[in-house]
Amino acid sequence: MAQIFSPKMNRLLLNSVIGSILVVVFVVFFFWYYGSPKYTDVGYRPVQPVKFSHKLHAGDIGMDCRYCHSQIEQAEHANIPPTQTCMNCHKVIGADNANLDPVRESWNTGEPIEWVRVHLLPDYAYFNHAAHLRAGVGCIECHGNVRQMDKVEQMKPLSMGWCLDCHRSPDQYLRPQAELTNMEWTPPVDHTEWVAKFKQEKKINPPEDCSACHR
Repeated sequence: MAQIFSPKMNRLLLNSVIGSILVVVFVVFFFWYYGSPKYTDVGYRPVQPVKFSHKLHAGDIGMDCRYCHSQIEQAEHANIPPTQTCMNCHKVIGADNANLDPVRESWNTGEPIEWVRVHLLPDYAYFNHAAHLRAGVGCIECHGNVRQMDKVEQMKPLSMGWCLDCHRSPDQYLRPQAELTNMEWTPPVDHTEWVAKFKQEKKINPPEDCSACHR
């Protein structure tokens, strides 16, 4: 009895199975790698209701981060400055600047400015902003050098793996409390010795278990 299928069909079936496996592996790898926060979140720079330049205020003028974000050393979440903070200066400065019209409207109506938050964490992730500052983590480590940004954008992935890397090896990210907002600070020669003493005094031992961030 003659064969219905030629011997080539055996190779075709094998090649089809191998090809399907390779396609599945490629698709999984593509979404695992390029679907991570490193590619989907880094560079996020939303349009804000007011053309506010961090480069001008924090960089050129030299305003400290804590003037506007006044609760970052006490609160779990970094506060967005109220209109009152803006008007402390802009009652006089830039009184005829059209870019500040939304600020003046907010001041006159009492309606807060609807700033768009740049650095977002999922609801299932717990993060205490003040705790990290008390532990000596500078603003630049998570936010990048905002003093060089006309428009603030997300510079770090803020992913679980990124956070764990810091928790496992925090020494290079720690600095004196007086230098927390200093974007130009560089570690001195004796930084390793200082970190060892600082960690002992502050009892710094970053947790790596799930309950630290997922409560």
